[in-house]
Amino acid sequence: MESPAKSKTISLTKSRQPRPKGSVATVRDVARVAGVSVATVSRALNGKSTVAPELRTTVERVSAELGYTPHAAARALATQRFTTIGAIVPTLQEANFSLGINALQHWLNKAGYTLLLASSNYDAQEELRQVRALTAHGVAGMLLVGARHAPEVYEILAAKKIPFVNTWVLDELHPCVGFDNYAIGQTLANYLMDLGHTEFGGIAQESPQSDRAAKRVAGINDALRARGLPLPQQRFIQRSHTIVDGQLAFQALMETGRRPTAVICGTDTLAFGALVQATSMGLRIPTDVSVTGINDVEFAAHLSPPLTTIRLPADEVGQRAAEYLLGCIQGQAVVSATRIPFSVIVRGSTARAPSR
Repeated sequence: MESPAKSKTISLTKSRQPRPKGSVATVRDVARVAGVSVATVSRALNGKSTVAPELRTTVERVSAELGYTPHAAARALATQRFTTIGAIVPTLQEANFSLGINALQHWLNKAGYTLLLASSNYDAQEELRQVRALTAHGVAGMLLVGARHAPEVYEILAAKKIPFVNTWVLDELHPCVGFDNYAIGQTLANYLMDLGHTEFGGIAQESPQSDRAAKRVAGINDALRARGLPLPQQRFIQRSHTIVDGQLAFQALMETGRRPTAVICGTDTLAFGALVQATSMGLRIPTDVSVTGINDVEFAAHLSPPLTTIRLPADEVGQRAAEYLLGCIQGQAVVSATRIPFSVIVRGSTARAPSR
């Protein structure tokens, strides 16, 4: 076993020649300056117990001073064991995605894996580009949001034999961890109809980009149809996912010939915008119009009035997705579809329908 020379700490700064500007330190540079073999550097940086503590300290110090970082992807390719998991979400502006990813990272870290995160901005081609980039880097698994992806996404993951899971959605064709979005729409509509509402409006995310939104709208329409109510096609506005979008859509709904008495919003953020706009228009919530959201993010309970919404436990999505991916990687038996329950949280933004 090699041992560090007693003068090594002094010679490190005196004998080392400056590296050319812009060059990248290699494992051979570390070995040369530390006075050990390349194999010893590799063992020391990989935590092997055969390396003496003093020698490990020297190698780590030299590596830090030279700016040497082991190439994780190359090492993974050599050992055929990747320790990174990829995740691609539509946006990080929605709090529930952030909460889910935070939980995912927590459980992956506990298992010794690192999360690589990307955002597609609801763009299918950007998502495909991110999938190509992450799989080229080398990942052991992949989390996706929704079931609607470019065909090439599934082809790449299958060709590279990378386990993946679709989240926030139930998918009959692929592994999934998520919610019954159709039932979410039905539940909100039935809750409001039980309060006597028959005139509905909706502010939904754009369904070409969000299959979750499309399923929820379908659930709302079918619930109304089941009770013999007309479908509010002209009063379902598709917008993006910001507070301003909620404001603009709510204003448009209130300027229709017959105002809705209940407005179902696809997210709490859109509902926040609706409440802000209602106040600026002199409308009373819920006396004049009831408003609901979806997600139950932290601010929902602190709005004025507090928001009635659907609680979607995003942290459980992250945890169950991590369990599925880790199970696949470790060759364990896994459940291909996990349904996460949701619940209606009734607060002050909804009430019985006003009489007309």
